[in-house]
Amino acid sequence: MERITNFSKSNAYRAKIHDLIPGGAHTYSRGDDQFPQLSPTAISHGKGAYIWDIDGNKYLDCPMGLTSVSLGHAYEPVLERVREELLRGVNFQRPSQIEGEMAEKFLALVPQHDMIKFAKNGSSVTTAAVKLARGFTGRKLIAFPGDHPFYSFDDWFIGKTACNLGVPEEFSSLSVTYKGCDITSLRELFAQYPGQIAAVITEPERNACGNGCGCAHGQEAPKRFLQEAIALAHNEGALFIIDEMITGFKTHFPGTLVKYGVEPDLTTWGKGIANGFSFCALTGKKEVMELGGIRKTGAEKLFLISSTHGGETHAIAAGLATIDEFIKHNVVAHNHAIGDRFIAKNREVIAKHGLQHAVEIIPSNWMPLMVFKDKNGAASNGLRTLVMQEMIARGVLFQGAFVPCFSHTNEDVDFFAVAMDESLDLFKRGLEDGFERYLVGEAAKPVFRKIL
Repeated sequence: MERITNFSKSNAYRAKIHDLIPGGAHTYSRGDDQFPQLSPTAISHGKGAYIWDIDGNKYLDCPMGLTSVSLGHAYEPVLERVREELLRGVNFQRPSQIEGEMAEKFLALVPQHDMIKFAKNGSSVTTAAVKLARGFTGRKLIAFPGDHPFYSFDDWFIGKTACNLGVPEEFSSLSVTYKGCDITSLRELFAQYPGQIAAVITEPERNACGNGCGCAHGQEAPKRFLQEAIALAHNEGALFIIDEMITGFKTHFPGTLVKYGVEPDLTTWGKGIANGFSFCALTGKKEVMELGGIRKTGAEKLFLISSTHGGETHAIAAGLATIDEFIKHNVVAHNHAIGDRFIAKNREVIAKHGLQHAVEIIPSNWMPLMVFKDKNGAASNGLRTLVMQEMIARGVLFQGAFVPCFSHTNEDVDFFAVAMDESLDLFKRGLEDGFERYLVGEAAKPVFRKIL
């Protein structure tokens, strides 16, 4: 397989960008410390399942824009609808009629919920859900799984991470954590803080979960947990928020809450619901959502989401077109089939090298994950970075997760497997001799770390 070796323009970009942008990117998971030194620093463009860097190198895209691109880059049916809307103007002093069209269309997909609010990013809608819960219950504490990687860049979540510099303890103390997917742990939390928890927020299922609940294996345990957790929260006078930011349009259409038929009070949506365009949403039951409205004359007002760009017409148009494509082509079924093939092909490759003890595939067909382990069986960022380096050299942008999109083909999965087959040769040596001997530069670092 031909190797990519030219990163000259990327290196020049890297040399100056940190003087202009803190972190060199507008999302920490896109930063230089998340990739090997031999990697593209900036992307020029994308089409379908492929992207090109500023040096002209072509890559099979696995992360798909932090999981936000569900159909494919520059997907024409979405672009066509966006172009139509751009010609009509994108932002007005009063709401555009397309907002009503989207509200009706999206809520028709979520029979559990009655009202919707739009925003431009996921953090805005999760924080809005938190505010609604506090306003509705009159309580302060928010409970979430302590092992969850990310809910929001706002203080209520970041204050509980290692990166809590700048967040006053007074804010951090208003969030409490429990063990994900563990109903006993959640019961104990309610007992510890009786009458104080306003809401529980959680993902409905995960592609990788270390709590033994079966999230990644298609088992029914996540459904049982959600049913029990929602009932528990309601019995304790708290609201329940499901975060479908990652799972929405991936595990099911539109998401896991419909797949399992559970009824949270609020749900947050984003990522793949507009094929990479900036469109996120909060849906919920009327009695809760109406608290953010203006019709209850004489009641105290709750200031919910108020965003200049939340109603941008072209992003909403992208969302409408994405919904149409998912319905027309049964996109979820295609993506799951791609995920199944990915799992099968790469299991064969791993077995060929006799590395079942060191390379694990988490078999979640909506977003398969590969874990690279050291001699002691512990996940190793160094060995993962070495594999990233070798996959990138072979034209595959890969960080550990494969996010199936509608533009991925069986041939793309086979191409990935060939690249992985070749990359595992060096991985094997790195496993025995130490990854430092073969990795150029430093290993990728955790986003949430105390010290740079």
